[in-house]
Amino acid sequence: MRRNSATRAAALAVVGACGLLPGLAGAVCQIRSTQAVVFGTYLTTDVLPRDSVGNIVIRCEGQLTPVYIDISAGGGGSFAARSMAGPGSPRLSYNLYRDVTRLLVWGNGSSGTVRYGPFLPVLTEDTTIPIYGRIFAQQAVPAGAYSDTLVMTVTF
Repeated sequence: MRRNSATRAAALAVVGACGLLPGLAGAVCQIRSTQAVVFGTYLTTDVLPRDSVGNIVIRCEGQLTPVYIDISAGGGGSFAARSMAGPGSPRLSYNLYRDVTRLLVWGNGSSGTVRYGPFLPVLTEDTTIPIYGRIFAQQAVPAGAYSDTLVMTVTF
């Protein structure tokens, strides 16, 4: 059986003005692009998890305070194991991580997740940040295309 799985990251840039510090009133950070974490063909007989990497590209201008990036729980509503919708009712479990070892679940700082940050971006230059993904092995789901939609939030 072949299983096709992909996550699509829908990026939402939260653009804010730092009104507390008058010199930063024009500060802007934005998500310039995302590369989805695409897992390719998933087989229910795989004995090892299927890993993939995507990324987010962010640019800040006039930003002199730390930046954080959060990723939502997605359509499944849980950070414990995010899940992709596909054909029928079973969902395909996966997660997104901040680190290549896939130990730090990337979320919003709640439910045992971590945020990306704080970091000081290089002003007026694109910063590419990797997103590490993993589909857990041996899940019994019907064949078909699976996807999830996530919201990324930049806070500064």
